[in-house]
Amino acid sequence: MRRLRRAKIVATLGPSSSEADVILRLFEAGADVFRINMSHTTHDRMRELVRLIRSVEKKSERPVGVLVDLQGPKLRVGSFEGDAVMLERGATFVLDADPAPGDASRVQLPHPEILAALEPGHTLLLDDGKVRLTVIETAPGRAATRVEVGGKLSNRKGISLPDTTVPFSALTAKDRSDLEAALDAGIDWVGLSFVQRPEDVAEAKKITRGRAAVMAKIEKPQAVTRLGEILDLVDALMVARGDLGVEMPLEKVPGVQKQITRTARRAGKPVVVATQMLESMISNPVPTRAEVSDVATAVFEGADAIMLSAESAAGKYPVESVAMMNRIAEEVESDPTYRSIVEAQRAEPEATGSDAIAAAARGIAETLVLSAIVCWTSSGSTALRVARERPKSPIIAISPNLSTGRKLSVVWGVHCVIAQDARDLDDVVDRACRMAVRDGFAKIGQRIIIVAGIPLRTPGATNMMRIAFVGDEAAESAPLFQAADDRRQKTGV
Repeated sequence: MRRLRRAKIVATLGPSSSEADVILRLFEAGADVFRINMSHTTHDRMRELVRLIRSVEKKSERPVGVLVDLQGPKLRVGSFEGDAVMLERGATFVLDADPAPGDASRVQLPHPEILAALEPGHTLLLDDGKVRLTVIETAPGRAATRVEVGGKLSNRKGISLPDTTVPFSALTAKDRSDLEAALDAGIDWVGLSFVQRPEDVAEAKKITRGRAAVMAKIEKPQAVTRLGEILDLVDALMVARGDLGVEMPLEKVPGVQKQITRTARRAGKPVVVATQMLESMISNPVPTRAEVSDVATAVFEGADAIMLSAESAAGKYPVESVAMMNRIAEEVESDPTYRSIVEAQRAEPEATGSDAIAAAARGIAETLVLSAIVCWTSSGSTALRVARERPKSPIIAISPNLSTGRKLSVVWGVHCVIAQDARDLDDVVDRACRMAVRDGFAKIGQRIIIVAGIPLRTPGATNMMRIAFVGDEAAESAPLFQAADDRRQKTGV
């Protein structure tokens, strides 16, 4: 199944979309990657969802990605006498380590690391920002604050810390357990929550050991500040706008979204824009005009993927939400201004052979109006470098590794085909032409450009380009998608 757009769609699974037939319909409507939110999913349910996604993959004969999103630390205040209090603006309110029920003057903050990290002037946001406090004085195990924005505060409400770097891991005990279960289930991407610094990514990468790619959710101001360092270690980024909108002024979020998107594009790493993209479709069959514009902005910006959360997980119209997002992306990419906007953001290639080859392939394909850029790739790096160029020509990635194809399902413009590795250079050219014709990217008599690494089966060695004429023999049947396990792929079966 060939998509008629370059931006990918991530759909979250949940109560509205956990049956096999609905997942298949979501894929047919346009979903390229399925997200499983471990905040609401047991290990057994996660494994069942992965199994259902793999069955859809087998039917479609196309790699489908699975993203497991870890919950991350949940920071909450303690409990109150009477379950809730009303905080008045200008009042003093103390956060301390005392487990006794709180009142309008104090409450327990059961996170000693936070109490130790707070400093005068730091802002605290409670209940998704509905209540705002400013620290005026600190002492061991205690922080006195001034109520800047008052309101009702009830038991166990969440707390956000936009000014405070908290010295604990982004991975809780639950996250570690969820991550190991997800890796055993063979998922492709891990969404890492509560990232503050590069060390958080390094910790997750140490656990995954290459078994899954790591996507850092940028949802805290501290992560925005250290974005470059985080990007050096991570495999992809997610712009988690919901939490960003709590921890920083809302008017800053659109600019930060552009900053993150462009930084990831320059680095050649995928970036996903998420949260409330078609929020009204949770209960309505059509989105608002503002939501359509929001999705379109992300596509115009060249984001690799756009994501649905509650719209597809718990809403009344999960399939319709995916279909709407698909139509918006198709329309944007056919707009006359789309190419000029995307090309204006193109970064200069890095000083590596792979980047030079990718940039040259894009230039040649555009100059000669070639039908497709075909990348032979084992690890996926060749396809990533070509996608970084945002070429006009479609990108076909041919890989012997199913896991590579699944990871590439989140990457802009990449249509992945799983096939046995090529025998020699002639086989590289012959099969590239066949697959371009089979999947509708080229016709007999047209030309394609092929990018590969020589010698073959050498990851990261992109060093060859070849322009190929698509002859009559390309119309013969080509090898189909092979849903083989890794062991069979490596042996060439």
